[in-house]
Order: sequence, then C-alpha cells, then structure tokens
Amino acid sequence: MEQKKTVILFTGDSITDGNRYKKKSQEWDLNHQMGHSYAYIVNGILGSMYPEKHFWFRNRGVSGNRIIDLYSRAETDLYPLQPDILSILVGVNDGPIDKNNYEPTPQEKYETIYRLFLREIRERLPECRLILMEPFVCNAGHLKEEFGVWHDCVAGYARTVKKLSGEFGTLFVPLQEEFDRRCRETEPEYWSWDGVHPTENGHGLIALQWMKYAKEMLDIR
Repeated sequence: MEQKKTVILFTGDSITDGNRYKKKSQEWDLNHQMGHSYAYIVNGILGSMYPEKHFWFRNRGVSGNRIIDLYSRAETDLYPLQPDILSILVGVNDGPIDKNNYEPTPQEKYETIYRLFLREIRERLPECRLILMEPFVCNAGHLKEEFGVWHDCVAGYARTVKKLSGEFGTLFVPLQEEFDRRCRETEPEYWSWDGVHPTENGHGLIALQWMKYAKEMLDIR
C-alpha cells in the first residue's frame, strides 16, 4: 500500500516563484516545476534527507503578486492541491512600486485581505498547517536610494504577518533580522542583487531559516 504523501505548498511572489514553469503544456518537464528559489532548495534538501516521509513539494508563487492576488487565485492554485502544509511569503510587491510612484497597499488593507485569506483557508482546509514568512528588504542595488521608504513600508507588513501568525496560531518564520545581520557581515549584494530579489546565497539563507523553524512541524532533526 502506497504511503500517503505530505503535500507542502509554497505560495507568494517572485521570491517564491523562481521562474518556474507555469503553463499546462509544460507540466511534463519535471526539472522546472519548483523554480530556482528557496522552495527548490528546501525541496532538494528535505526530499533527499527524508525520503521515508514522502514530502511532496509544490510551488505556486507568481512573480509580481500582492496579497490580494494570492487571495484571488486560491481557487485554482491552492484549494485543488489540498496541501497538508501551506507556506506563504508575500508583501514586498504591496510596497512602493518605484522611486517616482509610491503606491503601496495601505497597511490596514494588507491586514484585512491577509486575514480574510487566512480565515478562508481555515474554513476550506481546516487540517492544513500554516507557515507565514516575514516579508523583508535589503539595503542593496537600486533600493539603496530609497531604502528608508521601502524598509518602513515592508516592516509594517512584517508586523502584520507576525500579528496574524499569533492570531491564527501559525508558524512564523522571521527573515528581516537575519538578512540585516548577514548584510552587516558581508556586502548586501551578496544576499540580494537589487534589494528585493535574493541571490542564490540569499535563497539559501531563506531555506535555512524555513527549515530551522519548520523542523518541529515536519518532525525532522
């Protein structure tokens, strides 16, 4: 008898997306379904270390997404997969669009939509365990010129995510403090080439944080 898989679904924006293949016609190509983000790294490490646990990783990150986009596409990219564990990282696209056009999602709206999203997940997938990841930015690349504005905005979203994590009893994965610490030790561009998108090193850092905080949930060492 085949052992039941534990479906672990990652969703979010381009940081999660990792340029994965998304078209139905590309589903046959199993080399590119997870993209090249932290989700791919987590999949590779945990899948190779714990084959007996039958982790089944899926990626539904979409570049450019905001919280409202995750909520709106849940019918197609979330609920049909019936995940046992859902990991969410979203927020940086809700922040300033660019240095000449600050149109962030208002903090209250971000919180309202995120709460509605989590409430609906609890109703539709009552057994699903949730992992909320902290949105972050780095003082690197083109963000250096406007880093204060970006940091203050995204920090507000981060506080909201931590608050909602407590409210809904989810796992919370902190990222901003770890990136700040690493950027003091090594040049920020080592971790993020533009302040928003991680380098391979940055994705590795996110993967390590995710596994560090999720190990009890996953029952791994």
